[in-house]
Amino acid sequence: PTFVCFHPKPTTGLWICTSTHNILLTLLGADEVVYAQLGEKVFLKSPSSYNATAHYIYWFFGKQEPSRIQLGWRNIMGGVGKTDVKHFYESWKTKITLSENSLIIDGIEEKHFGTYICELKSVNMGSPSLLLPGESLSLDCSVKASYRMTKIHWLNPSGESIGSNQKAIIKTATSKDNGQWTCVVRDNQKEYQAKISVTVLASSLFQYSSKSSHLTIPCSIPLHISWDQIKAKGLKEVNWQFFPKLPSGGNSDGPQQLFSLYLDQVPLTWKANRTRGLSTEPDLQKGKLSLVRKQGREGDRGDYVCSFKFPKVTLNKTVHLEVLQIISSPGTNLISGQQVNLTCSLGHPLPSDLQVKWLPPEGSSQLSLQSDPHPVHLSIPEIWTEDSGNWECSLWQGGRKLTSDVITLKIEPKLSVWMLVIICSAAVIVILLLIVVFFLYRRRQRRMRHLRHRLCQCKRYVHTISWTDEMVPDIYLQSHSCLH
Repeated sequence: PTFVCFHPKPTTGLWICTSTHNILLTLLGADEVVYAQLGEKVFLKSPSSYNATAHYIYWFFGKQEPSRIQLGWRNIMGGVGKTDVKHFYESWKTKITLSENSLIIDGIEEKHFGTYICELKSVNMGSPSLLLPGESLSLDCSVKASYRMTKIHWLNPSGESIGSNQKAIIKTATSKDNGQWTCVVRDNQKEYQAKISVTVLASSLFQYSSKSSHLTIPCSIPLHISWDQIKAKGLKEVNWQFFPKLPSGGNSDGPQQLFSLYLDQVPLTWKANRTRGLSTEPDLQKGKLSLVRKQGREGDRGDYVCSFKFPKVTLNKTVHLEVLQIISSPGTNLISGQQVNLTCSLGHPLPSDLQVKWLPPEGSSQLSLQSDPHPVHLSIPEIWTEDSGNWECSLWQGGRKLTSDVITLKIEPKLSVWMLVIICSAAVIVILLLIVVFFLYRRRQRRMRHLRHRLCQCKRYVHTISWTDEMVPDIYLQSHSCLH
């Protein structure tokens, strides 16, 4: 709306403001006469089509550039801002207020009369249909504005910028296009974003896990489609198969049958064939067919196929599972000063669009890794006790973290020469003490056997000779005395 205020009778102090609603060059209403008196509070209302949750609103004073000044703005989140023009701001900052649907001028002065322009901006994007791989994906982001020039570009689901000032995108849909796309609008150093979800029924996708993270092998049907609708198409069978990845890098010829779905039972029930420690999600009735496990394993690498068999066609969703693993050479139990090599691997060379990031333990001497991106193979010439703890390697694609693995290193302090001398001396002393104790024990044993032998001889003399005290021979007295 454009408000034009004029002063038909200068002697009365009465001003007349007329407004013409012009949104996106379309006339929406007839002229309106607004009366205002000097010193009063004036309300300049937004057009009836204004929606606070869908439009950005800008208020200007002045008819044409460059004399036109922006008074303020309001965004869809309720944020409000006023002009930052210094020479103009002082005369307006205490006068104007932006409410949800009006520009309010408190205590209007003569210099405030003129032309006011209200500008609405909305971001409109066409919503694509459900797509299959190979079909055409078309995205269009257009900004409707009457006065200002804007720049537009797109961000794909990985956060990568697509094109420069490119409003429309037309490309062949792939599994990587599945997710949330963002239209970014830049206007006068300000940036606005609008998001839209693209659904590509991918025939295949890559999934990443590790020995330290939860394992999920996804498969599901859209929420707005029921099992009855699928069965009405003649669904015959739903099952999971696994093609293990061979050490050579290829996949095995024959699949392993994991799970089959009983379609004739109520409720639907899985039949387990060869589970490999995997379990099914509990929300089967809601179309969730994913397989889960608490942690990944190196032997999980390979292709998992979720199959829907119909009378004339079989729809397969293949999940290429990659398992991240940290390998330490020579091991995880180390001694200070020893060299160690850490490798963060998927079992094959990383593709060019994947990078790794290392996170050493807190306080480690390796906290500042110089290269960016970090190397897959991390060689540490000397490792110390402060490097003990959990070493994490995370796998990234663009700005998105895919998975991470953790390995625990135990590093013992290195023994010095003096410590070795002390330990050896202590061992020698202990051995000598044991030898002395052994010899003392053997000597005592011999003495005890000798005493027992003499005692037995004394007892034989007592029983074979009997004399009165006056007649006791000297030899008996000597033998008898040994009993006392």
